[in-house]
Amino acid sequence: MFHNYLMIIAYDGTQYQGWQKQRKGQTIQDVLQKNLTLILRKEISVIGSGRTDTGVHASGQVANFLFTESIDVFRLKGSLNGILPHDIRIQEIIQVPLCFHAQYSAIAKTYHYHLHLDQAQNPFNRLYASRVKGIIDLDLLKKAMQLFVGTHDFTAFANENHSGSAAQNPIRTIYRLDLVKQEGGARLEFEADGFLYRMVRNITGTLLEIALGRKSILEIPELFAKKDRRLIGKAAPAQGLFLFKVDYPLDHLNF
Repeated sequence: MFHNYLMIIAYDGTQYQGWQKQRKGQTIQDVLQKNLTLILRKEISVIGSGRTDTGVHASGQVANFLFTESIDVFRLKGSLNGILPHDIRIQEIIQVPLCFHAQYSAIAKTYHYHLHLDQAQNPFNRLYASRVKGIIDLDLLKKAMQLFVGTHDFTAFANENHSGSAAQNPIRTIYRLDLVKQEGGARLEFEADGFLYRMVRNITGTLLEIALGRKSILEIPELFAKKDRRLIGKAAPAQGLFLFKVDYPLDHLNF
């Protein structure tokens, strides 16, 4: 009989080639699977809620794995955190129904993108916020942000237009896109039913171009209509992005 376990994971993505296991380079998934296998003495496969890119961080990544025996989750959490690298930590482990799947059960995700707006960047957050060079029009930024809220075809804002989720269904609904001021700058909070590959970074890059006066807010409807990634400009840097939270229906969580 299998048992299903959910993990909430926080990590500093600076030294990793993203979440997903790859042929070259160390990833978060690699490290978790290796250490779970070491502790549980059986080969463990970890399923993440979605991939994060090289240099992207998470405070609320969710993953699950199956195991043939009942586990003391409190003890496992302590054991994992005792041997994991200092830049990965398990926040919580709970047993969930067998129907739970970290990726396919998700009903919403929240990402935060951190901007450093002061003239001189704090050296202690250089790996966790993107410094914006120039003077941003925050009122214009807020107006432009609202044009992305709602249900749209986000093909233009995905890096894989002809493969993956963008090819299957590029329609996504952004429920909320807020600007929150914080020390030294601000953060953009994206909440949606799902995101295409690099969608948050591509939208953020376009919003910054508008707020810096390099693009017109009137171009946004045209960008949606033309569905051409080449027209939107450069993606915002990876280090400012955090996967903050993943939401699931209660019946997939209650064991």
